[in-house]
Amino acid sequence: MHIVGADALGRGEALKVEARESGIMEEIRLDCAVHNPQRSSSMLDLILYDKCRQEPNLKLMLNTAVIGAKTEQNKITEAVAINTSTEQRYTIRAKIFVDCTGDGRLGAEAQAPFQFGREGSKEFSESMAATEDGDDLKLGSTILYMARKHDKPMPYTAPSWVRQFSAEDLKNRLRLNPDMHDAGLEYGYWWAEWGGHKDTIKDNEAIRDELLAITLGIWNYVKNSSNYPGVENWALEWCSFVPGKRESRRFHGLYKLRESDVMESKPQPDAIAYGGWPIDTHPPHGIDAPDEPACTQTSVPKLYDIPLRCCISKGPENLMFAGRNISATHIAFASTRVMATCAAMGQGVGTAAAYAVKSKQTPVELSNNAESIRAVQQQLIQDDAYLIGIYPENANDHAPKAAISASSEHPEGPAINIISGQTRAVDGETGVELGRCIAGTNRWMSTALPAWVKLSWDAPVRISSIELIFDTALHQRLTLTQSDAFARGMQWGKAQKETVRDYTVEALSTDGEWKPIVSISGNYQRYCIHKLDTPTTTQSIRVNVTATNGIEEARIYEVRALQ
Repeated sequence: MHIVGADALGRGEALKVEARESGIMEEIRLDCAVHNPQRSSSMLDLILYDKCRQEPNLKLMLNTAVIGAKTEQNKITEAVAINTSTEQRYTIRAKIFVDCTGDGRLGAEAQAPFQFGREGSKEFSESMAATEDGDDLKLGSTILYMARKHDKPMPYTAPSWVRQFSAEDLKNRLRLNPDMHDAGLEYGYWWAEWGGHKDTIKDNEAIRDELLAITLGIWNYVKNSSNYPGVENWALEWCSFVPGKRESRRFHGLYKLRESDVMESKPQPDAIAYGGWPIDTHPPHGIDAPDEPACTQTSVPKLYDIPLRCCISKGPENLMFAGRNISATHIAFASTRVMATCAAMGQGVGTAAAYAVKSKQTPVELSNNAESIRAVQQQLIQDDAYLIGIYPENANDHAPKAAISASSEHPEGPAINIISGQTRAVDGETGVELGRCIAGTNRWMSTALPAWVKLSWDAPVRISSIELIFDTALHQRLTLTQSDAFARGMQWGKAQKETVRDYTVEALSTDGEWKPIVSISGNYQRYCIHKLDTPTTTQSIRVNVTATNGIEEARIYEVRALQ
């Protein structure tokens, strides 16, 4: 499944609304776009694996699942896990545990309070709730397939157990053009959904079997109904055996995100991530509800905050969570559940957990400590995550105190923008309320190449690290997808054309000479950190851009000069 988030479904607008998640998620997307032009899912696996292998502070335990937990005095003391390939059992002890398992296996084993199903409209005054009193129905699951067109007819004979479908059964779902263009035949179908009326955890194997019958039944209908000329040369290439699960447990946290928080973009003082995907609900019976639309997507007017309190358990006080299992109503969850939003939550929660351990606090204590929340938010901003209305307060950064000049500047991108403190544009109609953001492009844009931007100080400053944030077209979609139609319009298989490719950073020496301290070619990333081998003391630095990955102007959101 392609990774979607706040940027999808048309929210982006060049130089006005840049909603795509930055931070770790953006780093992964940019790596995948450049190193996986063939759009292979397995290559994304290898990119993620490589990042884990190169991280010295991470112990990666693949093929390992949590099967138990021990608690004492309202804290988890250890988790028990088993590796099914080696038959080894592990006991994992920690000060804080973060459950990102989707189904909430660790939290359930630790008896953290959770729920299934949909709240009624009365409970949180939610106008989009399906019923007045609530029920135990959920979003269903889907099994995807991939197909390929060959140079000869490829007959398909369905197994005896597949479902039989008619045009009436699929009237609100299947639309194929006769010539197969924009058809999605190569990648289908997210709407082949079923099982929301079941226990999506305990009944997962039965749901898988029924989804296989459904998915292959749809394929059988497309291939053999004679309603779609042009399908003769198409054949199945791959079919999943793992259901794509949309919903199961949702934990009870210190706060429950609800419809009004999402639709009204209510400010949250402890925000650690943001969302923007529509409130995307599906009929729980899925394909067995042919008269209902496959989904109902209510657009979220603006980007909204996701608070840390939604990610801290009401039960064991050292349990946190990130992903689709956070504390949210069914309606709010319908927006937060998508992968890029979950990834942003993951970075936020991980940063908060690390700070809590370092400062010897429980997550609950941290959530009640305004200074600690501020420190977590500042670290996230430092690491190129985006938080609505939060701006850097780094006393170690000399850049905000510098005089800024440039070789040239576009009227919409003056050089002074490199110290605005906001590394994206969000003041468009679907972005952020003007009272919570800085208007404008928030980047320097030169009028030609080569170009330079300069920072100067009244007295010499000591610099040990230079950090740069470049334009990577956050207003556009960028995600690995097997759908040809969804991939159209992306800058895939290459660096983003807006991104600075070749650049140097120079420092002005005491004898008036510009001396290079950083030299880079072939860049495609957004957030670039350059720790100097030898700190330099200077009254001026400049960033020289000699080439981008496609456009004829330099674009830089931020320059940091750290002591």
